[in-house]
Amino acid sequence: MSIPRLHAEGPLAPGVELALTPAQAHHIGHVLRRAPGAALVAFNATDGEFTAELTALRKDRGALRLGERLRAPAPEPELVALIAALKREAMDWAVEKATELGATRIQPVLTRRCVAGHSNTERLSAIARAAAEQCERLSVPLLGEARPLHAVLDGWANGPLIVAAERREARPLHDILETLTAPCGFLVGPEGGFERPELDDLARRPFVSLATLGPRILRAETALVAGLGAISLALDARR
Repeated sequence: MSIPRLHAEGPLAPGVELALTPAQAHHIGHVLRRAPGAALVAFNATDGEFTAELTALRKDRGALRLGERLRAPAPEPELVALIAALKREAMDWAVEKATELGATRIQPVLTRRCVAGHSNTERLSAIARAAAEQCERLSVPLLGEARPLHAVLDGWANGPLIVAAERREARPLHDILETLTAPCGFLVGPEGGFERPELDDLARRPFVSLATLGPRILRAETALVAGLGAISLALDARR
């Protein structure tokens, strides 16, 4: 039986007792069927990962006590995932996979062909937290409120931005990765792709590199996984 991992706000240290959130207590008790005395793992990006014991559990309340530290905190390459707002199911899946692939921040953006006009930041943050617990990373990516693409670009200060641009002449992604360093970002457009004026605006910005992911036209969420996976591997190889 696997040991459940829980993201916990700090400070974390041996002997510290922490209260579970209502969602954590419900998941541990009603979904995983754990009882007081069960082994847990608690973690965050600041303090690392610790063994823990479930000391109390009742309905939507619970507590745990921390034991020894298993892993020290470790820096991660800063990688921002910009995702055009998708339909709910696709957006949920994209946020989950972006978390698994090492995105340190996830920023939904609004483009001309977006089928969704907003994103539920609270729900998406919960999905990112659950994904971090499952994939054994120590941090949970920050989730931004959905913003117009031009506004995000005007305020961009995160290094190179790679844009998946399948319908326009662009360099192969692997060529760009040869010199890519963090901080950096990766932008994927909506289901219908970017409109030409949006691509023209992107191409004019000096920090943007338009990239092709191959000969096929990919779904937005597929392009996100393909691009983020390649970028994350390249950044990890240089650490």
